[in-house]
Amino acid sequence: MLIGELSERTGTPRRLLRYYEEQGLINPSRSPNGYRDYDESLVDRVAQIRGLLDAGLPTRIIKQILPCLNKPRVIHFPDATPEMIATLEHERDRMSERVACLTRNRDAIADYLEAVRAGDHADQS
Repeated sequence: MLIGELSERTGTPRRLLRYYEEQGLINPSRSPNGYRDYDESLVDRVAQIRGLLDAGLPTRIIKQILPCLNKPRVIHFPDATPEMIATLEHERDRMSERVACLTRNRDAIADYLEAVRAGDHADQS
């Protein structure tokens, strides 16, 4: 498939797909006319990359663990080095801190909305 179709199917801008290629995260083949040819499997791969980026992992870490991702949400890493394990533990802990912060912010907004709505109901009575 061409870059436009992959972009449409994954919701990922073409420019970002080219960036993923520059970073070595995806590797499309080239047709004789030089156009990138994206394999069907890259639809899932791009979803994995986006999920890992959204989780806060840098592309250098993603590049290291991508070969160990057999399918979305599954990491198979039989030969992990102590350094890779430490890096992944650090990234996991960083994500947990981020989740806790997002949860606090979500709860604060929910409390505020509840208070505002309770005030609206009190004004209408």
